Amino acid sequence: MRIILIGQAAFAAKALEVLQERGDQIVHVFAPPDSAEGRADVLKTKALELGLPLSQPSSLRSEAAYDQFKSLEADLAVMAFVTIIVPERILYAPRHKSICFHPSLLPRHRGGSAIAWTLIQGDRETGVTWFWPDKGIDTGPILIQRRAPIEPNETTGSLYFNTLFPLGLETLRDALALIDGGIPPRIVQDESIATYEPLCRDEHARIDFAKSGGDVHNLIRGCDPQPGAYAFLDGRQLRLFEPTIEAELPASPGTIISANPDGLRIALRHASIVVRRVRLEPNRNKVAPAELAASGELRSGVVLS
Repeated sequence: MRIILIGQAAFAAKALEVLQERGDQIVHVFAPPDSAEGRADVLKTKALELGLPLSQPSSLRSEAAYDQFKSLEADLAVMAFVTIIVPERILYAPRHKSICFHPSLLPRHRGGSAIAWTLIQGDRETGVTWFWPDKGIDTGPILIQRRAPIEPNETTGSLYFNTLFPLGLETLRDALALIDGGIPPRIVQDESIATYEPLCRDEHARIDFAKSGGDVHNLIRGCDPQPGAYAFLDGRQLRLFEPTIEAELPASPGTIISANPDGLRIALRHASIVVRRVRLEPNRNKVAPAELAASGELRSGVVLS
């Protein structure tokens, strides 16, 4: 097929490899603009290595963008980790229209922080979806879906890179095979079970130790690596990463039990938690809790707020 690839980051670069392996004709690649520091996205780097036609628009809303898409006479547009708005007329310009990757079991967890909210809300199962995008946000008919279990201490980062990233590439191959075969599925999403959540930001990441230990654990792992769930230590913001939930300890929720090479152990309601990396403002680096304990900044008995 003649394919347009729109995307960014490592997932889109690997999707490009999938298309190359299949022998598709990649008629154009759309990658993000270079960063303010001049860093190029890995998709741009990969496309240039392969000598493919490349554009880096900051928007696809213009008449020129639409005219460009029409002129490419593509069979399909593949959207692999896309964060910019793609207008409906561009989605529908290729002969088979467009397919888009989403790291959840649509219609559950629509939106740009699907993995984070999957964990924050305590789901025990997730998966990936390739769907036919329309003018809504993650609302188009489903082409293919694949399920995957969630391990108890998975974080957003580990779940994406260890499970959803490779599963997304595997199902891309299957999705393209379905399109090759003619009359691919277009399963209408069930709006009665649909959910939509906003981008996960600091306003969602503050820890409330009055909540159950499971809820606190889910928030920490859902906000790892970004934005980092946080509490306050002596008035300073302390972000917590790489959590493991454990048995309840006899202390008030939020109390630091210990900080040693095993991690930072904190009492929760009906549970406790060990985190293996922390970030204490104004330091922007994640460090082992033992490092802050050695400097006296983390102390047993202190209650986080």
